[in-house]
Amino acid sequence: MEPAVATSGNAEAGIPNLHLRGAPQPVPPYLDVHYWWAYVHPNAVRVFERQWLANLILWGNYARLRDAALAALGERPGGRTLQVACVYGDLTVRLSGRIAAAGGTLDVADVLPVQLDNLRRKLPAEAPARLIHTDSAELPAADATYDRALLFFLLHEQPESYRRRTLAEAVRVVKPGGRIVIVEYARPRWWNPLRYVFAPVLAALEPFALDLWREDVTAWIPAAGEGLKIERASYFGGLYQAIVITR
Repeated sequence: MEPAVATSGNAEAGIPNLHLRGAPQPVPPYLDVHYWWAYVHPNAVRVFERQWLANLILWGNYARLRDAALAALGERPGGRTLQVACVYGDLTVRLSGRIAAAGGTLDVADVLPVQLDNLRRKLPAEAPARLIHTDSAELPAADATYDRALLFFLLHEQPESYRRRTLAEAVRVVKPGGRIVIVEYARPRWWNPLRYVFAPVLAALEPFALDLWREDVTAWIPAAGEGLKIERASYFGGLYQAIVITR
């Protein structure tokens, strides 16, 4: 099956075109059950695609975490970059700008057409980007295709089985010597009050997020990932983490 991609160049609308080809990708059950209100329903985009709201959800840390992800990907990220899953806010627009300046290309993979359509409207028409309609657990790319990959607040939304497959795919498609950058939740320090007041909120709205309080992200990388170089940084009293995995 040929992957579904979006190509840039809608001169009339000034935005990239979204072309879905091949068989439709089914929505994973966990998204329909737990995240219809945040990502799946068209009204979700209308509600959540606000920079200030994305910042509020992250307790005022959106810009800091966005910039940490961009820094980890490199100031001039040439070559091929993969972003696994769309995100609200201006992260992808800024990343695309850096990639364009470096003469590179960006692929953004997401299983939800509504999210890809939202992203294409944010990207400039000249963005060096392809929007790929696919499941993060089964990427339509050959081994060692990309120079780097970004997973920005995706893993906490997935049940463990999907999380393991997503990480395995990210490692598989990145070249030896390339980077996988992960920005995610983590277990807050004991003195962080959010450790006690935020846990019930996550349990109610983000049913898989507390897995990242209990386990290290690298525990879900398959055995083939042994020997990877792993660097970490912590933010906001430990509530957030940035992990850079070098193959």
